[in-house]
Amino acid sequence: MKGRRVILPKQPQTLRAVASHYDALDSFYREIWGEHVHHGYWATGRESVTEAAVALVDLLAQRLRLAPGQRVCDIGCGYGATAHYLAEHHDLDVTGVTISPAQARRARERVADRGRLQIQLQDWLTNSFPAASFDRAYAVESSEHMPDKQRFFNEAYRTLKPGSLLGICAWLAADGPRPWEVRHLLEPICREGRLPGMGDEADYRRFAEQAGFRVVEVEDLSDKVRRTWGICVRRVLGKLFTQRRYLRFVLDRTAPDRIFAVTLVRLLVAYRTRSMRYCLLVLQRD
Repeated sequence: MKGRRVILPKQPQTLRAVASHYDALDSFYREIWGEHVHHGYWATGRESVTEAAVALVDLLAQRLRLAPGQRVCDIGCGYGATAHYLAEHHDLDVTGVTISPAQARRARERVADRGRLQIQLQDWLTNSFPAASFDRAYAVESSEHMPDKQRFFNEAYRTLKPGSLLGICAWLAADGPRPWEVRHLLEPICREGRLPGMGDEADYRRFAEQAGFRVVEVEDLSDKVRRTWGICVRRVLGKLFTQRRYLRFVLDRTAPDRIFAVTLVRLLVAYRTRSMRYCLLVLQRD
């Protein structure tokens, strides 16, 4: 498998831009995508949207071989729904990290009475955790937002105990995408979705191995998760016709993130043309 250069947006995306993106779209994300803010996993195709979102978390938990009492880090925890679910159902001590103040507030409201679940507002790339702090860590659709992906992996390696596992659910570019796919789908998705760069499987394997991880498994879930975007597009269209604030936001030329309504369509097309992949990676620290 040949490595290639990570796809970069025409305008560089900073962590501040990522945080602002999630803050600006806070209520829209929760209404359109749900509290988990990640893809759903349709194992049978009969799951509801909520069941599919939880199914992805269950699959991740299974691959990470979670056990009661483990200390776990949720890197890019969003609204804390995944961290909350895993702490409650697997008896874990979970620490969630996000750079979005809006997400942190919402997550802390959710976990106010949960002593074994903490939410921290900080940058993972400059996190304050001591070495070997965690038994497990996972990043569900957050590695894409890291401007320095090698450092993302390096910090995961540093903060995990020897023998621990890291799980990553990631949006990846197809191997060798065609020029039109990069120009009209992948680069705009990075720019509009505030992704500092989009790698492919070879890139992620290289980053992981350079950090010191052993790649245990890479599972392509694309066909099981791509239904997410059709649902999101239909929900946005429905909101545009029924809620005036959606239409006002999309028509507001001063709102830099209004373009994300178009990005949803790009994502739908990217999965259908297989320009993008969705993979679950399991890595082990030596």
